[in-house]
Amino acid sequence: MFERFSSGYYLGELYVEPHDGERAVIRRADHEHVNEQLYADGEGVERLDAPLVMKVDGGHIPVGGDDDVPSGTLAIPRGLADETLPDRRNVLLADADRAETLLRWEGWEPFVNA
Repeated sequence: MFERFSSGYYLGELYVEPHDGERAVIRRADHEHVNEQLYADGEGVERLDAPLVMKVDGGHIPVGGDDDVPSGTLAIPRGLADETLPDRRNVLLADADRAETLLRWEGWEPFVNA
């Protein structure tokens, strides 16, 4: 779904659409898979529900999982959506270190073992 793009990001293409929720979401199974593949360090119990951090159109957003979202789709709150959506877009996914830094700025402790 995502390939290494730079020292801090992975690049992927997702169908981005607006939705009525309060947070950005992708399919829960995709969220857990990406969390496990890119964020887990393989030591101990990992949190697979920690937000991913994606960069869409210049802004970073935390992304959760939701069973009602189709695979390969990023649903973002209508307040963040622009008039070009829905559309396929390149999306940057912050790697574990960058995501942790960005989330900690917002007060989230994403990588504390459950």
